[in-house]
Amino acid sequence: MERIWNLKNQGDLNEIKHLSAALNVNMTIARLLVQRGIKTFNEAKSFFRPRLSDLHDPFLMKDMEKAVARLELAIANQEKVLVYGDYDVDGTTSVALMYTFLKPRIKHIEYYIPDRYTEGYGISPQSIDYAEKNGFSLIVALDCGIKAVDKISDAKNRGVDFVICDHHNPDDEVPPAVAVLDAKQPECNYPYKELSGCGVGFKLLQAYCQKNNVELEEIYDLLDLVVVSIASDIVPITGENRVLAYYGLKKLNSNPGVGLQTIINFAGINGSEITISDIVFKIGPRLNASGRIEHGKKSVQILVARDEDKSDLLGEEIDSFNEIRKTLDRDITQDALDMIEKDLEMKDMKSTVLYNRDWHKGVVGIVASRVTEQYYRPTIILTESNGLATGSARSVKDFDLYEAIGQCSDLLESYGGHMYAAGLTLKIENVPEFRRRFEEIVKNQVTDLQQLQTIDVDAKITLSEITPRFYRILKQFAPFGPHNMTPVFVTEDVFDAGTSRLVGKNQDHLKLDLVEPDVNSGIFPGIAFNQSDKFDLITSGLPFDVCYSVTENEYRGKTSLQLFIRDVKKRDIF
Repeated sequence: MERIWNLKNQGDLNEIKHLSAALNVNMTIARLLVQRGIKTFNEAKSFFRPRLSDLHDPFLMKDMEKAVARLELAIANQEKVLVYGDYDVDGTTSVALMYTFLKPRIKHIEYYIPDRYTEGYGISPQSIDYAEKNGFSLIVALDCGIKAVDKISDAKNRGVDFVICDHHNPDDEVPPAVAVLDAKQPECNYPYKELSGCGVGFKLLQAYCQKNNVELEEIYDLLDLVVVSIASDIVPITGENRVLAYYGLKKLNSNPGVGLQTIINFAGINGSEITISDIVFKIGPRLNASGRIEHGKKSVQILVARDEDKSDLLGEEIDSFNEIRKTLDRDITQDALDMIEKDLEMKDMKSTVLYNRDWHKGVVGIVASRVTEQYYRPTIILTESNGLATGSARSVKDFDLYEAIGQCSDLLESYGGHMYAAGLTLKIENVPEFRRRFEEIVKNQVTDLQQLQTIDVDAKITLSEITPRFYRILKQFAPFGPHNMTPVFVTEDVFDAGTSRLVGKNQDHLKLDLVEPDVNSGIFPGIAFNQSDKFDLITSGLPFDVCYSVTENEYRGKTSLQLFIRDVKKRDIF
């Protein structure tokens, strides 16, 4: 599929020159900083050297004093406390964080993770029944609750208080909890709005520690959980999240908790420097697999484990869940792609809506993402659950999926989500009409450009700029993630050195050796995965342009710089 290379705004030249001189870095590095909103020496210092002292005062968050007071009361009176969170990574890490901190302080404390299949997302009626029946007077809800107005009203009437720690957008009405911590409330003046659910829980603990003279090192020791939530929930790695992620990665790489160490071992990344990408693709999926295949409480059990033998047993179980998840993911994705390929009318549509009653509910979101990657159009994957069609939707760049689904709300039992991802439930007999109407909406609204994958390019550079010092500074831009992605460059007018070749078991990948005409930079190596179709272009003897990130390659104990090739094109791109 053809991809568009989108050159980002290159920034104000005077600001770039000023910053280049102030930091003694080249113009490209200064440009990357300005693109990220960093324009002064002090801003650059804070960016490159985050400090825990840069964290905001937690009492700036609306209701924080009420939340701390209710926690203090529960501890003083030794109430029964239930820590509640969803079955995804942000929810389970949030619960593990709060439970680990409170357990030495509260004798009667438990955690509760709803069942994905019998209770669903958010605060469940079953959990309130459980709390009332077992004498819990306080529920601390993390990564959910901001929209559970009726359920929390019911709990209040039954003598169960709630403290909510959420990060999702609220509706017009906020639940009648004792305290609602969510920086996205319109009347909340907290300066950073993009915390994960676990991050909001951390701020509550930070506030409690400050007020009660508890050493902050106790909660800093839990930052490995916070960074796992930040990476897995795909929140921006800017501002306060960047500080939390920076120190969370330090903890994860030096002395992770027992359970996370077990997961790291099973993921095969022990001994290497763990990055945000490793969390997203290797740690997070394992924690998610429990809730997808069996029950999310297994993830909390391993995250709060203190015994290595018990942790290893849980690790084996969770790893087996992940293997099942991968098999289901692969098989159902292939089923979905085959359905499209065998239906010429569906193949030519602007959207994808697929239903199969036998698909596993726990992986339909992953499958929706895979199918979107393949066909790059708004995609909805549905299966049967409790007699209804239910599933997940994924979008393409700049297309408001949530709004499009909302236009079909009369056909739905329920739906929720945001611009790029959503969940929905409808009667099975409504699926054909929903597919027809959703296709009509997408066809009328989606643009040709939105149906082309884009690669955002930070800057055009020459290969000669890529020096060891340049790369050392680039690495300090980490941790990478949303709003601070790994820098992507384009170099124009390069040639094959004559030694580029196909590699891999099925010759699917390209090992490139590139040279620049009239530039004495020698031969620069690169690797292009799954781009064997570009081999003829590269070896044609004609110049071409490459789009890439700069990485390190270790081979036989020797480390060297190489290009991670994102795309290759003929000349005249921009």
